Amino acid sequence: MALRQRARQLDPGNGSAPSAGNGPRRSLQRKLAVATTVGGLCTVVLAALVIAASYGDFAAARQNLYDISAYRDVLDAANTLSAERGPANSVLGEPPSPHSAARARLQVFRARSDAALARLSAPPPAPFGLHSHHLPPLMVERVRERLARARTEIDELAGRAPQQRDMDEIRHAIESMFEVVDALQPAIAWQVRELSVCDDGLAAPALTGKMLGDLREYAGRMASQIMAPVAARQPMPVQSLVDATRSRGRLLELWQLAGPAYNMFGAAPALEQAYADAGHQFFGRGVAMVDSLVAQGRNSGNYSMTPTELTNRYVPTLEPLERLRSVFLDEVVAHFTSTRERALRRLAAACGTSALILAVLGYMLVFARRAVFLPLLRARAEVIALAEDRVQPHGTPPSETTMQARRMGQAAEMRRLFDAIDILRRKLRERAALTAQLEQQARTDSLTGLLNRRALELVATRYGAHETASLVLVDVDRFKQINDRHGHAAGDQVLRNIAAQMRALVPAEGVLARFGGEEFALWLPHGRPGEAAALAETLRAAIASRPVYLSGTTQLGVTASFGVAVGHGGASHWQRLFGAADAAMYRAKAEGRNCVREAQDLDGMPAR
Repeated sequence: MALRQRARQLDPGNGSAPSAGNGPRRSLQRKLAVATTVGGLCTVVLAALVIAASYGDFAAARQNLYDISAYRDVLDAANTLSAERGPANSVLGEPPSPHSAARARLQVFRARSDAALARLSAPPPAPFGLHSHHLPPLMVERVRERLARARTEIDELAGRAPQQRDMDEIRHAIESMFEVVDALQPAIAWQVRELSVCDDGLAAPALTGKMLGDLREYAGRMASQIMAPVAARQPMPVQSLVDATRSRGRLLELWQLAGPAYNMFGAAPALEQAYADAGHQFFGRGVAMVDSLVAQGRNSGNYSMTPTELTNRYVPTLEPLERLRSVFLDEVVAHFTSTRERALRRLAAACGTSALILAVLGYMLVFARRAVFLPLLRARAEVIALAEDRVQPHGTPPSETTMQARRMGQAAEMRRLFDAIDILRRKLRERAALTAQLEQQARTDSLTGLLNRRALELVATRYGAHETASLVLVDVDRFKQINDRHGHAAGDQVLRNIAAQMRALVPAEGVLARFGGEEFALWLPHGRPGEAAALAETLRAAIASRPVYLSGTTQLGVTASFGVAVGHGGASHWQRLFGAADAAMYRAKAEGRNCVREAQDLDGMPAR
């Protein structure tokens, strides 16, 4: 205490020391607060980006699930309309009776069709945050009008006695029901297009679901197309045979395409079982049933079944096809449901992780302030307090000028550091410029200013191996004779003129190079058969039509031979493409020069 008082007596100006100590402390605290704010804002921004991406995935998965479920309603409506043909065919094959089982069944199916169309025309509103792809009302209204006309025709025909029903009228009534389903096809196509635009991942399941629905539709049509002669008890007409055969072929085609459907989202035992059941029951029994009736109709009109019996026996074989479509759509909905749940879990994990990171960051900043910065500031204050108790050798503390000199010294060191960085930056710029100049010289032909062979091959070999390109090789005709008669300077002039002419005509995306000697090469990306040959013909005509003016008034007519090849790019295809173009060029030489020749078929690319 006495020592401190003595120091204060020796140094009257030492009262400013605490103030000098508080200044850096406030500066460090201010910097810490700024750093804490910036770090927190950066963390919040990063967390917001992560959460936004996760929420976008969740919203997309939720929208996809809603879209595919709404699309399923359209397919179910098409299947319901198709199923109405069965009881309608039965009514056309029996005597008129308002209380028959077939007519009662028809009324049930008609009620289902009306309910399905009502759901399409007045669907429930989309949940919050989702947008809907509801069908245009005019599309549904057209289907409803077509259905009303078909029902009127069937009811009028079913009200007659069987002997008063003409086979052509029965066939026309059945075909009117076909037109009802056909009228819904534009709506299905519209829905598929809307889903594909919304998300590419919906296109494949949407098209596959439509294909499986068509499988059930054509299976029903195949039997309906022979229903008219069966109901009329007449031999099978040629038109019915043709229609049934066409439907049968379409069925087999769709069945072959439907085979890989269960592999779309991995293993699906239920879908595999439904596929096996459809193959066994419909293609094993239902198709054989129709084939048997067709064979009977070829010989006579004595069929082994009535329309009602055919409907009752044939419709159960269609059930596996309906179940196949339904199980597939169940798998699709389950897949998108799982995707939505995974996206929701990722969103929750992102939110939780972001909150945890913010909490940890806040704790670390508080910990750093309390455990690092504040102890350092306290230690500095203690050092200053100790210094106040210590007397300088000459009885005076360090002057402000000395402290500023020290700070200026530190600033000078930082300036020298940045001066060194500036020197390094200038050296790097000089080195980059020199490297660019050397690379330009290594890629360029000094005579013509074009790229050289090495540069062209580098462009060609780095091109996509799955994309097509064209290669045009150009060889100046009789160039050795030009050198021998007029000298190498004239030959150089010829090469420069040809290079200038081709450079003016080659499109911007083309790569023109001197391939060596009197040969040039032109690389055209996105090659299509015929386009490169047409450009080569333009170049050939330009070269042949413009003479080269040598010294004085000497004019020299020059021609060139062109070889064109179209194929795949990339290092693995370059040698084959070059060999084909080279062979085509030598063929042009052999066939009279001053012409263009295309290579033969290369890598599946058609020659002109």
